[in-house]
Amino acid sequence: MDQGELLKQLRIDRSEPEVRSRGWIAALVIGLALVLAAGAWWWLRGGAVIEVEAATAAAPSSAAAGSAAVLQATGYVVARRQATVSAQITGTLTQVLIEEGERVEKGQVLATLEDTAQKAMLAQAQANLRSAQAQLVQARTQLAQNQRDLTRADDLVARQLVSKQAAELARTQVESQRALVDAQARQVEVAQASVAGAQVQLDYCTVRAPFSGVVIAKAAQVGEIVSPLSAGGGFTRTGVGTIVDMDSLEIEVDVNESYIHRVSADQPTEAVLDAYQDWKIPGHVIAIIPTADRSKATVKVRVAFAQKDARIVPDMGVRVSFLEDAQDQPTQAKAPTGVLVPAGALLQRDGKDMLFVIEGDRARLRKVTPGQSMGDLRLVEGVAAGTRIVRAPPAGLVDGARVRIR
Repeated sequence: MDQGELLKQLRIDRSEPEVRSRGWIAALVIGLALVLAAGAWWWLRGGAVIEVEAATAAAPSSAAAGSAAVLQATGYVVARRQATVSAQITGTLTQVLIEEGERVEKGQVLATLEDTAQKAMLAQAQANLRSAQAQLVQARTQLAQNQRDLTRADDLVARQLVSKQAAELARTQVESQRALVDAQARQVEVAQASVAGAQVQLDYCTVRAPFSGVVIAKAAQVGEIVSPLSAGGGFTRTGVGTIVDMDSLEIEVDVNESYIHRVSADQPTEAVLDAYQDWKIPGHVIAIIPTADRSKATVKVRVAFAQKDARIVPDMGVRVSFLEDAQDQPTQAKAPTGVLVPAGALLQRDGKDMLFVIEGDRARLRKVTPGQSMGDLRLVEGVAAGTRIVRAPPAGLVDGARVRIR
């Protein structure tokens, strides 16, 4: 073997490692692209959390014995007697004696204001009253003396020991003193009125409950200024707390004006609270408010509870079934099948009626069969009662997306 062949054998061949290096780089680029694609798919298919409003699919209320539901509507529990209690004067709070959830009785002290100035005014008015009363006593004493002087003068005139002029002068003094006594008595009345006014101002420093109820909001703290008028910007409170008379709770529902002819005064009802789906509360229609809401095309109806319960609190959502006696109907209506959901929860996908159900933290598309409308609710088949659904699905919501209930 000559020297040239030996040199060829010792030469390094760089072509194969270069090909391998290029192949490794290409595989890395493809892998990164797949990872990015998977991340984008994860984000679009459920990685992003979408806030939604939830509702509960509820079975239609069963009719009471011998009655059938002719209409259903939704509304809220409201209090006919509710007051935000405030002071009648502007002042600084020295005590706040209420907390949320506490029951108070009529006349109970809720808070007190700084009353140093009012007490000083009352003390001054009382001192003026005592002074006026003392001056009245003095004037009456002087009147008694003048009357005795007049009696002696008349006696002396009768005995012709003094002139008639002396008797007339004594009589004039009596009349003048009597007028002075009357004027001083009026001054005492003025002083008494001043004392009463000062006492009222002092009483205004004590905030009392106007009626018995439950405190649902505490609006001010010790050291804050309260005023019956909105003054001082954000530094002045206009109320100390809000009290609700729980015995005045009732239901207000909005009935579509197309169905208001089905509702009448004293009509029996059955209410189901959103918080207690299995609890059916009997009641009756109190009144139909004789005006319509132009923007919503609804009429407000007031409904009374037949029974009171501590679980019923203001602003709870409620569904009301308006009942009609069976004997008033020619035939008994067949009980509707399916569940009630908000009409806004339904949407069209590929020509099919769908809605989103909430399973854990995911929204799942579910095919349903819609039925009749009941106010702002829709009867559907395909989901079970008690299922959590998305009330108004946003445009970007897809099957399997992660959701958070707001």
